[in-house]
Amino acid sequence: MNTLDDTRMTGSRAVSNWILLGIIMLLIQVILGGITRLTGSGLSITEWNVVTGAFPPLNEKSWMIEFEKYQQTPQFQILNADFTLSDFKFIFFWEWFHRLWARLIGVAFVVGFVYLFSKKKLKPAMVQPLVVLFLLGALQGAVGWIMVASGLTGDAVYVKPTRLALHFVFALGLIVYAFWFYLQLVVNPAERFSNGAIRSRINTLIILLIPQLAYGALMAGHKAATAAATWPKINSEWIPDSLFSHRPWLLNLIDNKITVHFVHRGLAYIILILVVLFTIKAAKASGASATFKKWFRWPLYFTGLQVLLGILAVLSSTGIVPNRWGTFEWLAEFHQIVGMLLLGSLIAVRFLVKR
Repeated sequence: MNTLDDTRMTGSRAVSNWILLGIIMLLIQVILGGITRLTGSGLSITEWNVVTGAFPPLNEKSWMIEFEKYQQTPQFQILNADFTLSDFKFIFFWEWFHRLWARLIGVAFVVGFVYLFSKKKLKPAMVQPLVVLFLLGALQGAVGWIMVASGLTGDAVYVKPTRLALHFVFALGLIVYAFWFYLQLVVNPAERFSNGAIRSRINTLIILLIPQLAYGALMAGHKAATAAATWPKINSEWIPDSLFSHRPWLLNLIDNKITVHFVHRGLAYIILILVVLFTIKAAKASGASATFKKWFRWPLYFTGLQVLLGILAVLSSTGIVPNRWGTFEWLAEFHQIVGMLLLGSLIAVRFLVKR
């Protein structure tokens, strides 16, 4: 991708529009993943059939076959034994639609690549990042199935939180890679400028935001909101006594709900402070381009909104009703969306500050 960094790709509007479409589809896919998780739908389809799985059951007999497969899972036997066929159809739809959208992303990529290649719109420098993009997409699909499989055995009623976090982080990596490529296609090199201090601050924020988003996924995977539905303290404690109650102690960082709360909240406060300091510094940056001046405040807006949504989601978690969409679910979904927008805004600002 370095071959694109300092050279504007003229005549690439068709390619940039295609990449932008892909980014939008990927964002929608992550949103659908959030809905699938919040509705408890992720384990409703127990097989991964690449071709035949694109079609939902088309008659009552087919529906019963799928329902019987789901009835063999630990989730049904332990958690959803009272499910009717109608209940099953609801959760089946979200998991099926999530997978269908992933297939449509693949189709959009392949069809677009073939068309643009045949029209000689793809320049040699574009081929390598597009191949990497395709491989990352395929890897994400594989990680998704590994995640689902983790919830279909033993006494698991949900997917493993660590695999959910991995799936989410890989999705973000795919989106960031595509977005960076898009910026290379549409941003004029004259709009970029050099500032080592600003660049270092943005890099620090991005490095901190990645584990923060991963811990958000761990919160979701553990359904940890209700474990400490209080703020600003965590169950009346600033530093909970149970932070390292699990053995070995490193297990607390991924498996102790209170520790996950503590890390997720702590990183949020650190990121908020650093974003405020970055914004103050960026406002005084010498040589900043007009485009940078237009965009550098967006990370602050998204960070403030993200913190607010996180607090409200935690406080509203006491009203969760199983298998019903309510206030908490809305807040949790918007919390995830704003997290992605925050990452995107930092990537855009970082792109404008070259070496």
